[in-house]
Order: sequence, then structure tokens, then C-alpha cells
Amino acid sequence: MSVELTIADRVARVTIDRPDRLNAVDAATERRLEEIWTELEGRTDVSCIVLTGAGERAFSAGADMKGSGGPSGLEYWAESRPNGFGGIAFRKSLDIPLIARVNGFALGGGFEMVLGCDIVVASTNARFGLPEARVGRMPLDGGMVLLQRKIPHNLAMGIMLTGRQVSAAELHRHGLVNEVVEPDRLDEAVDAWVKDVLAGAPLSLRAIKQTVQRTAHLQPAEAQALKLPALVAALNSEDAEEGVLAFREKRPPVWRGR
Repeated sequence: MSVELTIADRVARVTIDRPDRLNAVDAATERRLEEIWTELEGRTDVSCIVLTGAGERAFSAGADMKGSGGPSGLEYWAESRPNGFGGIAFRKSLDIPLIARVNGFALGGGFEMVLGCDIVVASTNARFGLPEARVGRMPLDGGMVLLQRKIPHNLAMGIMLTGRQVSAAELHRHGLVNEVVEPDRLDEAVDAWVKDVLAGAPLSLRAIKQTVQRTAHLQPAEAQALKLPALVAALNSEDAEEGVLAFREKRPPVWRGR
């Protein structure tokens, strides 16, 4: 399979497994990613997802441009991709916290997938870029609309207009990357973030992410007034009572996800 999915201890790990192609995404890989996100949306036994690429060289080099016969730029743009590149760049229906484990190049669509994640942990040798303009294309599946919202305007424009690659350290300074570590500490750092996420109540995590994703376009008062399904479920849950009780009893809470 071009994408590997493993689930254990409430953590799903999604690995794009095409290291010989720098984990570039072809049509079959994109279909598989969409299947995985759809499956995870329907699961209640997952509280955190880690997305990465196989090998040591790349998270993902974006769209696989090998060979010929693919769609033209206009045909590609006309195709329906409501969730952005890899089915995740601006997906709004996945309420599970998503961590990007960036182990190398995150270029083009690979960078767009990173932009769709909630937490980004990168190695010092990670490189980010949107080189589409250099091949007569554009970052259509999330890059143009997301990057400018996450980092300063001039930095975003510099990345898109020149195709230059930027380091994890630079994006960390501008708040897009949460943590930068040496390559041999990447898994340790990711696991620490996973552990901290899992310390939260499963329904609270879903409610927080659903609220953030679905209210960013609203004024604060409008967003505050929305009674989103995940928010109501979390407030009415057994875990809401367990969390307060555990705090009073000075013990770790036992989450049941209900």
C-alpha cells in the first residue's frame, strides 16, 4: 500500500510509504489518504493522529509529476478537491488532533498537508517550500489560501513567489512549527506531544478542534454562541464530571470517552 495506517493505544499513525519517490502523492495515494481520513472520522477509539512520510529524506515532495499524460493545470484546478491536498490541507470534518512529523522535505502539496495539521514537529533537516511557480503551476490545494493566514504576509509571499525552501527553524520563529529537534530526537519529541494530547479528555479534544475549525470565519461573539455537536457532547459527558472529580481528589483522571 502507498499509505500505511496503524492504530494502537488511541493513536493513529498515517505514513505515506513511497520513499523512492520522496513520498510524492500520485492518484492512488491520494485516494488512499481520503479513505483513511474518512475512516478515522468515524472512529471513536482514536484521540490523536500522527502524519508522516517513510524514510529519512522526505515528509512528502507533493504531487508526483513523474511521467506524462496527467491533467493540465486548468483541468487539475477544475477537479473537485474540497479537502485540499492529500484530503487534509483544509479538511473541516476531522475532529481528531493531527500532528505532522516532518522528517525531511515538505514541498508543494507536502507543505499543504503540513498546513492542515494542528501541531507540527520537525527535524532540523526539514525543508519547506511551495515551488509550483517554477514549473508553471500554483499551490492550488491549500498553499495560497492557508500560508498567508498562518505566517506574516511578506514571508508567505516570498515563499510562494520565489519557490525558495525555508528551514524548520525559520518557520518555528514565525509560529508555524511547534518544535524543532535533531533528527535522532524526532520520534521522542513527537511521542511527547502525543502523550500530552492524550492527557486531555477525548471528547474535549474533539470539541476544541471542531470549534476552532468551524468558527475561524466568525466574530468571537458569534463563535461563542454556536452550540456545535462535539461541544455539547463534551459538556454532557461523564468525562466532564470525572475531570473535576480527579482534580479535587488529586489523582490522574480516567477518561472513558463518554
